[in-house]
Amino acid sequence: MRKKTYADKLLADKNFKEDFEQEYKNLIISEKIAQLRHKAHLTQAELAKRIHTTKSAVSRYESNNYQGYSLTLLRKIAVACGADLQVGFVYKNNRKKTLSLN
Repeated sequence: MRKKTYADKLLADKNFKEDFEQEYKNLIISEKIAQLRHKAHLTQAELAKRIHTTKSAVSRYESNNYQGYSLTLLRKIAVACGADLQVGFVYKNNRKKTLSLN
């Protein structure tokens, strides 16, 4: 049996685990936006111009502290980078099952 780590103890707390999972989701979204922009060979300023916002706003979207993502915003970013936005649901009890909205 594996010895419990400090992280295991923290994640045993339901509130901590929910907060951690939300922060992780924000990190994933921000990283995906940055990756998409880089793959499209765009600077933050160029992406900002395409989606009619500021460079500082794009910087916020690429920050794991940002929590204001909307489908409209993500769709604008995708289109500006030459990509499609895909949204899906994942069952909590079985992470391998997903439902795509496409």
